[in-house]
Amino acid sequence: MSNVKYTLVKKFSQLTLKTMHYLPTGGKSYPGFLFLKYSGRETLPQLTSDQIDIGSIVITGTNGKTTTTTMTIDLLSNDMKLSTSVDNNTIYALTTGILKDSSELGVFEYGIRDIEHGEPDNIQRLIDPIGVVYTNISREHTQVLGVKNSFKDYVKAKTLLSQGMDKGVVITNCDDPNTAYIGFNKQDDVHVTYYGFELESLEDIFEAPEVKCPHCAKALTYSKHYMNHRGIYSCECGFKRPEPDVKLTKFVTDRDKWIITIEGRVYNQVVDDEVDINATMSVPMLGIHNLYNILCSATVYASFTKDVENINEKIEDYFNKLDFTILPPGRFEIFEVDDKLVGIGQGDNGDALKVNTLLMDLYADDEVEFIYNTPDEYEDEVFADHQVAIRGLNPAHLIVVPGRVSVDKAEDYYNQIKDEYDSDFYPVEYDFEKRINNIIGLIKDSEYKYILVSGCGEEQLVWDEVKRRLKEESS
Repeated sequence: MSNVKYTLVKKFSQLTLKTMHYLPTGGKSYPGFLFLKYSGRETLPQLTSDQIDIGSIVITGTNGKTTTTTMTIDLLSNDMKLSTSVDNNTIYALTTGILKDSSELGVFEYGIRDIEHGEPDNIQRLIDPIGVVYTNISREHTQVLGVKNSFKDYVKAKTLLSQGMDKGVVITNCDDPNTAYIGFNKQDDVHVTYYGFELESLEDIFEAPEVKCPHCAKALTYSKHYMNHRGIYSCECGFKRPEPDVKLTKFVTDRDKWIITIEGRVYNQVVDDEVDINATMSVPMLGIHNLYNILCSATVYASFTKDVENINEKIEDYFNKLDFTILPPGRFEIFEVDDKLVGIGQGDNGDALKVNTLLMDLYADDEVEFIYNTPDEYEDEVFADHQVAIRGLNPAHLIVVPGRVSVDKAEDYYNQIKDEYDSDFYPVEYDFEKRINNIIGLIKDSEYKYILVSGCGEEQLVWDEVKRRLKEESS
């Protein structure tokens, strides 16, 4: 009877998935919820085995999960039939992805903010992945439902996703000490593949943060910072950055393109052999952090494709054709407006604004004007992080405008930094059209050749509309 119940629940859940596909939400979670509720969670291993032949890959981290998962799916789908789930962080959404289709391989994004809601140990036990991938771990997403969790617990939640693995591959960012330490502790159980930068030309311009060793909690010593806590580091206890198996070894900026090279050697789980990577591509100016997405997804692809012939050619072909649609709305872009080079895009947390600022710094060979869009009430921590990015850029002229709802709070933020720079405040009320027009007017009236526009705001309604109108006028 249990097999009959399982089969009936599975069929009904799949039927529900097909009907809910036409709803605005796309039915990402409900079919999986129905299956687990009426069939029971302990049937998830059977469902996974029935639906997916080779096994599953689960991609997690603080930043870059969605972009990395999307790139990985694009690469692997040329060689294999996939079950997928993107931009999800629940066991229900993941189960829905498994229910959709029978496949050779599963590729699932999985966001984890805490153990209780993310259930990383249950996901590992029930899905039994052959691959767990870590992008990075930083302090941005430690708050869940209004409750601030400790960073230690946050790292533990991420760690549990792979802690019980006894087969397969852990792929992790060795430039991040937190994810590197996860790999370090799994080296006796599974294959561990590290990816990272090996670049002389790239250096963080911001005040170096103090980063604690994940092994002994003493301060790490950095010989190079690539981005925030990511770089080349060591500790007196003996823990240090592992040597990357896959490296970004070339990064050359062009006017609207980057030339990059990825080199390395990985263990391929599917063919049970090692394969080499040596690929050079021309990609759009996505953002420095997106170089990690490219490096990670290429590593995952080489580690799990069943078609190991022409791996380099396939990686090059995909990334040479890459465009900005791979990124979410509000993405940062640099383009010319009236003989000015303008960088515009969402930067609603400290890391995001740093990324945009670092990219603008790569292209500006003269003074930069910064049109800073502020956070809102109760976002003082975000503002404090933004200040680090602003100081790193050290703009020749700072213009502060409200990015969220409160004009009064925007003025409060302005008063805290106005004396550090040549600065002005424009108190535009909470009206999208007025704010769009204000930003466009400030850009057009600017006397500076290089202008950065970033910070907080409504990503689709403001950022994308500003970019669209400026591009239309310029063309």
